[in-house]
Amino acid sequence: MNSSDIGLIGLAVMGQNLALNIADHGYKTSVFNRTFQKTRDFLSDHSHTQLVGFEKLEEFIESLSQPRKIIVMVQAGFGTDAVIDSLIPLVEEGDVIIDGGNAKWTDTIRREKNLAEKQIHFIGSGVSGGEEGARLGPSLMPGGSKEAWNLIKDIWTSISAKVDSSSGKPLSGGKPGLPVQGGVPCSAYIGPNGAGHYVKMVHNGIEYGDMQMICEAYHILSSIGEMDSYEIGQVFDKWNEDILDSFLIEITADILKQSDPSTGKPFVEIVLDTAGQKGTGKWTSVNALDMGVAAPTVAEAVFSRCLSAIKEERLSAAEILTGPKLSKFDGDKLVFIDSVRDALYCSKICSYAQGFQLMREAQVEYDWNLNFGEIAEIWRGGCIIRAAFLQKITEAFNRDSNLSNLLTDDYFNECITNYQTNWRKIISLATINGIPIPTFSSALSYYDGYRTACLPQNLLQAQRDYFGAHTYERVDQPRGQFFHLDWLNDERPQQRIK
Repeated sequence: MNSSDIGLIGLAVMGQNLALNIADHGYKTSVFNRTFQKTRDFLSDHSHTQLVGFEKLEEFIESLSQPRKIIVMVQAGFGTDAVIDSLIPLVEEGDVIIDGGNAKWTDTIRREKNLAEKQIHFIGSGVSGGEEGARLGPSLMPGGSKEAWNLIKDIWTSISAKVDSSSGKPLSGGKPGLPVQGGVPCSAYIGPNGAGHYVKMVHNGIEYGDMQMICEAYHILSSIGEMDSYEIGQVFDKWNEDILDSFLIEITADILKQSDPSTGKPFVEIVLDTAGQKGTGKWTSVNALDMGVAAPTVAEAVFSRCLSAIKEERLSAAEILTGPKLSKFDGDKLVFIDSVRDALYCSKICSYAQGFQLMREAQVEYDWNLNFGEIAEIWRGGCIIRAAFLQKITEAFNRDSNLSNLLTDDYFNECITNYQTNWRKIISLATINGIPIPTFSSALSYYDGYRTACLPQNLLQAQRDYFGAHTYERVDQPRGQFFHLDWLNDERPQQRIK
């Protein structure tokens, strides 16, 4: 009976589509759901010779060839732990359990350690691309032992999205039952234990930044530029043919040109301006704070969603709080549009620089050896942030694998040198007109802070020493020597602390 190549538990939308994707690639796939009716309905709706369903977990386990490979696609957190606990008595040493949910990387580290003690392999794999990606080819970010990775490598590389080996652009044309053939897979071994889920978290944090920056560009074009939604959609179509070529720009153009079926008005104008979130952007921001890494653009993207959620308060505040009168742009419209594009691109560079710096710090903290060029490569297809831009990041790390910050790479440095005048003008224009641009402005502040040789934190550290004796370093002494000024003594003598 042990004939299935792999098993999958959890037949919500992502689980169903991933199972179908695996089956399309010729792998016999056993499926199981807590409620058997869902399994029955899934098999009824999707007749596939490579799919087989089971009502009992024991029979599901028995159906798998050894070493068993079991994907868990259930709600992150308690749900995942419950499924793993139910599997432990049924699986054997050498089997591998794969968590394909949006798990927190610290949970993955804990689970991998606990299962390793029982000689059971565990992979925590980021799966990006949503419903469509899971069905036709996602970006996959697996973390765990190399031995575990080797057990699933063939399947993971088969079912992942593919990109052209020369251009790095996603290969299109895949359909249900007819997957894309050839190309470079958007899946690679990330690193030990929680590395895969950590990289997926950072991916999601960058995604928050991308989405908010696009919204700010839209806001500037619609308010100061007095452009209607359809016209802005056409602008985004043009941008998608150039340096901003990406999935998010593509779908934004489509959204902006869509009419509301009920009223005929532009669809985007009838959508309430309150944005939800599932928490991965917050995880990224909190982790950046924990790591001591500056990632203000991702954090501002999260805070923007928080601010959008208090709609009623904002409506009241709009009646009370004053601001500048909006001045419509009356210059060359094409120059204005190009300037907004430049501002968006520069902000995007800074946001990604922050994300990759966070991963660089994490690899030291968790003793990983992350291949940043390869991470950018597997994000080029399948995932939400897929973009031509990622090819430039891969090339940057190919030039220098120890690159400290993307901003110092020749290509990105040249881009910001060429575009920053327009970037600064657009931010100034938006600020003068009272248009909120938290990610644009935080990205510019990050850039200016990173390139500033002497920041005013000398005064801040002196303040800390004054009220809390927190010590300070001196510019005329080697780093690592700390001093304290005795502020309570009238003569204020200085002491070397260490």
